[in-house]
Amino acid sequence: MSDSVLSGPVLLNNVDHHDLRVITDFGAEWGDAVNQTTVFAPEFEALSREYPIVFRRDAAGAFRAVALLGFEADENLYLDGQKWEARAIPALMTRGPFSIGLPSAGGPGEAMIHITPDHPRISRERGQRIFLDHGGNTPYLDYAAGMLRSIYAGTQIGPAMIEAFDEAGLLEPVTLRMEAPDGRCFVVPDVWTLSQERFAALDGAALARLNAGDFLRCAVWLMSSLDNLSALLDRKLARGS
Repeated sequence: MSDSVLSGPVLLNNVDHHDLRVITDFGAEWGDAVNQTTVFAPEFEALSREYPIVFRRDAAGAFRAVALLGFEADENLYLDGQKWEARAIPALMTRGPFSIGLPSAGGPGEAMIHITPDHPRISRERGQRIFLDHGGNTPYLDYAAGMLRSIYAGTQIGPAMIEAFDEAGLLEPVTLRMEAPDGRCFVVPDVWTLSQERFAALDGAALARLNAGDFLRCAVWLMSSLDNLSALLDRKLARGS
């Protein structure tokens, strides 16, 4: 990118950014070599078919859902060169240079798409075009907008979802252990999951409360996602690592 391009997130528009492209390759050079990534409730259905999804808790006690991508630091077992081998990819890993810009607190307006023009994925020579010649959105931009909507919606409903799971007594701390046929044990410590035993014991009123917030199906997706741990181990063993 030219040094004349402004840095920092700015409102995306088809005048200043008409010729920008986005490099959509994956790889360690793009920051994709990570063993987990934050995910959001609107993604749970699709991601639960591919990744184990657990919760992490920060020092302040706040929970966030994460998809596990590997067992070791900087290990993404879904990466194969410049390809991501999965039917669904977490939104944060595909949003590229785009972000959601919100109006100032209490101010009028709505969330708008912003772009960081000096982002390393921005190019004028290669990659996916953002705008068509006449200024309309490309299919790629529509896709990116959908990812941003998922992220934004997830940040809005996330705290209520965690509160609902906590009130139902479903959250429990665990250490995940996966044992390989050769005797090696891969451990994922300090995570939280939803207790299937406690979920099965919920009465009708508790299930109704979860369903009223549209969190009942989220709970089912999260619990079923742990079945992907064995597939994650298979990926690790297939690489001989």
